[in-house]
Amino acid sequence: MITVNIEKAKLIAHEKRREARAEEFKQLDTQATIPAMAAQAEVERQVVRDKYAVMQTEIDAASTVDEIKVVITPLLDA
Repeated sequence: MITVNIEKAKLIAHEKRREARAEEFKQLDTQATIPAMAAQAEVERQVVRDKYAVMQTEIDAASTVDEIKVVITPLLDA
C-alpha cells in the first residue's frame, strides 16, 4: 500500500499554484509600470490574487490527495 504524505502534497500543490500565478502576473506587472495602463492592470492583478487566494484556501482545507487534485487540475490542464 502506498502512503502519501498529505502535507508534502499540499506543498507541491502550492508550488504549482505559485508558478501559475506568477505566469499570469508577468504581463500585468509590465502593464502596471505604464502610467496609462496602471489602474486597469491593478484591477486585473486583484482578480488574479483573488482567484489564487481561493485556490490556496482550498488546498489548505484538503484532507485527501484527491481533493488536492481537484483543486489543481485546472492548472495542469492550462
